[in-house]
Amino acid sequence: MSDKSAEKGGKKKGLFGRMFGGKTEPQADVDAGEQRDNAPQTDVTEAEPGQVGSEEAGAEKRGWFSRLKTGLDKSSSRLSEGITGIFSKRKLDEDTLQELEDILIQADLGVDTATRITQELAQNRLDKNISTSEVQEILASEVENVLVPVARPLEIDATKKPFVILMAGVNGAGKTTTIGKLSRKFSDEGQKVMLAAGDTFRAAAVEQLEIWGQRTGAPVVKREIGSDAASLAFEAMKEAREAGVDVLMMDTAGRLQNKTHLMDELKKIVRVMKKSDESAPHAVLLVLDATTGQNALNQTQVFGEAVNVTGLVMTKLDGSAKGGILVAIAKRFKLPVHFIGVGEGIEDLQPFKADEFAKAIAQV
Repeated sequence: MSDKSAEKGGKKKGLFGRMFGGKTEPQADVDAGEQRDNAPQTDVTEAEPGQVGSEEAGAEKRGWFSRLKTGLDKSSSRLSEGITGIFSKRKLDEDTLQELEDILIQADLGVDTATRITQELAQNRLDKNISTSEVQEILASEVENVLVPVARPLEIDATKKPFVILMAGVNGAGKTTTIGKLSRKFSDEGQKVMLAAGDTFRAAAVEQLEIWGQRTGAPVVKREIGSDAASLAFEAMKEAREAGVDVLMMDTAGRLQNKTHLMDELKKIVRVMKKSDESAPHAVLLVLDATTGQNALNQTQVFGEAVNVTGLVMTKLDGSAKGGILVAIAKRFKLPVHFIGVGEGIEDLQPFKADEFAKAIAQV
């Protein structure tokens, strides 16, 4: 994919050349997303609930920070190796700062964050020796500064009953699996949960949601494959209200941000929900797959323009060497980041904490 080409040409081309010369990384990521969206819908990118359960039962109990560091190992190792290679035997000068900026941008931390880090290093340090640990400390500090404002929990408003959560995102991002894990979380907190199988295009998605419903004790509203998703949303809200449900979570079909008619359908779901409750949906969570790199930025922008995205969930940080994309998204859009996932186990989806993420990615 584009990572290898960036690694081969990034150092010599420089920032300006990479940004404006030739085919950009975002386009490559969009192409990959189109292939996934148009491929046969086998749902192989999302773990089966049964598989998650067996992994959860047999896994060694570890603290969240330990799992986070392990999950971000691909991203943090790449950054650490690059930093060590630059600063192990050289003084800080303009060339080393440019090389560091290149590495930070290639890790998808974003141009603004990369620039701030190099500027911070340049203050009173030019032509002096600097340790890799000092660079990592500054990296962690700057990343944390970006992430602290967006690290906000998902709050369920008890005055909204049901509190309606609409899940959005492209195929394979992990929407259905995330719904299942959140269903377990809310149920454990004493909330009465209902699920709506709004991905009416894929039988596998409906079946997967039903399994999650069985495991978490949450009833699932479903209709025949090919049914109108907006109508299902209206009916699910009615059933949830009659059943005294606290939280209603609705799955949606994976849709690429450049498929206009599918985005229009998502808007229709929102409009129909408002006919039942003008304040609904009360949360619109966009699920992003970290492995898509720069394309996650594009998805955040276009989904945000289509519907009022209120918060983000980033999954598969353990499968990407470019976990820094979360930093770039936070810097640009300033949307709340509610949860991150670093594995398939239920405990591997946790509320997002800025300081832990910054320390894990900087290896400090």
